[in-house]
Amino acid sequence: MILDRYFARRFMQSFLVIGGIFLALLILIDLVEQARRFESENLSFGRLLHLTLLNTPAAISEMLPLLVILSTIALFIGLARSSELVVIRAIGRSGIRALLAPVALALLIGALAVALLNPISAATSEEYKRLSDTYKNNGNSALSITREGLWLRQGSAEGQSVIHARGTTNANSLELTGVTIVTFSPDGKPTQQIVADQAKLSNGSWILHNAKIWSLADDVNPEATSELHQTIELPTSLTRQRILDTLGQQDSVSVYDLPQLIRDLREAGFSTKQYEVWLQVQLARPFFLMAMVMIGAAFTMRHVRFGGTGIAVLSAVLLGFAIYFVRNFAQILGENGQLPIFVAAWAPPFAAILLSLGLLLHAEDG
Repeated sequence: MILDRYFARRFMQSFLVIGGIFLALLILIDLVEQARRFESENLSFGRLLHLTLLNTPAAISEMLPLLVILSTIALFIGLARSSELVVIRAIGRSGIRALLAPVALALLIGALAVALLNPISAATSEEYKRLSDTYKNNGNSALSITREGLWLRQGSAEGQSVIHARGTTNANSLELTGVTIVTFSPDGKPTQQIVADQAKLSNGSWILHNAKIWSLADDVNPEATSELHQTIELPTSLTRQRILDTLGQQDSVSVYDLPQLIRDLREAGFSTKQYEVWLQVQLARPFFLMAMVMIGAAFTMRHVRFGGTGIAVLSAVLLGFAIYFVRNFAQILGENGQLPIFVAAWAPPFAAILLSLGLLLHAEDG
């Protein structure tokens, strides 16, 4: 138990030091990127730093596997150089037993990443997109999926428009049904309401079919001045790719909100595979971090007198990157429907655990 606490403390020290270094580098690099991206908007340093800090939780969440495997390498290289691993084996404790504390901490870090870091990064990513859209396009667009259907907000110098659709007949081409549009003046007062059977996004405008328009001005009777149109065009700054990209950014949705969002998307007629795969990938994250610890240990849990420490470290990092690539590739296959969702999310981490366990057993007993 005392040795386990010692290994746990050493692992956490390595994790915090390496995490702090990467955090500082991420902030500096992203600050430069934000300055380049918003160069034409002439944002102040405070706003650029705010945007950078909003981006940081998502970046740290994405880099957790790298931080874990580097922390494991630092831990066991340090133990090997101080001959502590030799002493541990001399008292009858196997090297694999020494992995218990780091593996348990990796599982804990993964669980905290899913339970706490994921909602934080989702909220900050959403706020980052809102602010960047405000700075770039005067906050002229937003999208939301609820039980009542699809909600869109668009805007220009003439004011804002809120679009509601009960569903879609073709999610890829943005063909909406049961459409209601309310337009607002720049001072926030409603100016007109449009109800249409169908709406399709095409070449910078919404094509509305069987539409009825009511004026909402204070001095007119809306019904008396209403107009019927077989087809009308409503200009928009939204694009099909922009809307579909927004739908596809599952990293801006908290893991707690994903089940409800999946149900809402399914009811609205959109594909939910990428969200279902993303949910399972997040739930499997603790086991993926556990695999990173075992991979790092498999190559570095050896005495430095054997030599080849640099090759061992490089091999551990490259294998970690390979497993990370396989996981992302499996995730893409799952989103495209070429792999079952459960297999796409859970097979890579457990395959990595079995592979690293085999390497560890070979190193210890081979």
